[in-house]
Amino acid sequence: MASLLKALRGRQSDAEWRACGLLVACALAFSLMTVCVKHLGGRLPVAEIVLVRSVISLAITLAMLQQAQISPWGHQHPLLMLRGALGTGALLLFFEALARLPLAAATLIQYTYPTLTALTAWLLLGEPLRKRIGLAVLLGWLGVTLVVQPEWMGETVRNLPVLAVLIGLGGALLTALSYVSVRRLSVREHPLVIVFYFPFISVPVALPLLWGQGVWPTLTEWFWLIGVGLLTQLGQVWLTEGLAALPAARATSINYVQVVFATLWGVLWFAEPITGTVVIGAGCVLAATLISLSARKSRSVQDGSSGKG
Repeated sequence: MASLLKALRGRQSDAEWRACGLLVACALAFSLMTVCVKHLGGRLPVAEIVLVRSVISLAITLAMLQQAQISPWGHQHPLLMLRGALGTGALLLFFEALARLPLAAATLIQYTYPTLTALTAWLLLGEPLRKRIGLAVLLGWLGVTLVVQPEWMGETVRNLPVLAVLIGLGGALLTALSYVSVRRLSVREHPLVIVFYFPFISVPVALPLLWGQGVWPTLTEWFWLIGVGLLTQLGQVWLTEGLAALPAARATSINYVQVVFATLWGVLWFAEPITGTVVIGAGCVLAATLISLSARKSRSVQDGSSGKG
């Protein structure tokens, strides 16, 4: 493994290698965030979880911006507002899909976003659809399918509610568009400014959704809610910095490793079973991640677009 990592490092610039490391760390943070959400047990309304995590993220980001003496408002105000709205919509739709669909089905639908990101980055940013990254996206999606093992992947697919599936796909599409907007914004905006606009939009959106259904958290629930907020903040900062250095399709294909982390936490903390199929799926995800890590931007490209791979 050490020799493999050394070989991969030899193909990367220091900036690319750091960005890949940040994206893997981002996947780790988001996987631990889902553990915190699962520990909450579903007693709290979805909008309340979104609100608390947004307030925590907003407070931390403002403190970091003040310390760095950076204005939170940025320069590209319409696109920054759009990024915040896309992220908020993606989060609410994904949580709604989780409420309406089996966990495996919702997870698999959500992880269509790397494919959608590659397509939207090609259409909106002109980033080429590289063969190597395309292979990583497909291999990663296959791995996710094997890991989550959705029971509906046979004749029972017709039993899935069409509206719930559309909600899940809508969440995946908004996730992809959010990542593409971050990629575009990172050319001019500071990462903390981009992160700031997510909770800045999420807080006023989540507040009216809580009208008449808010529940005061217990002490234990406050612990997990704070964990959601802190881990989300770390993940968002690392994601934004990673997207600033790598093409959107490559960056999101690395995020497949989050599924491997989530599977590991399921085994360690929730005594979820692990099978040979899960191991094969995890291997596919890791292979997809290594392919993405080994890809390299063309030396002739200096503006953030990728070259041939």
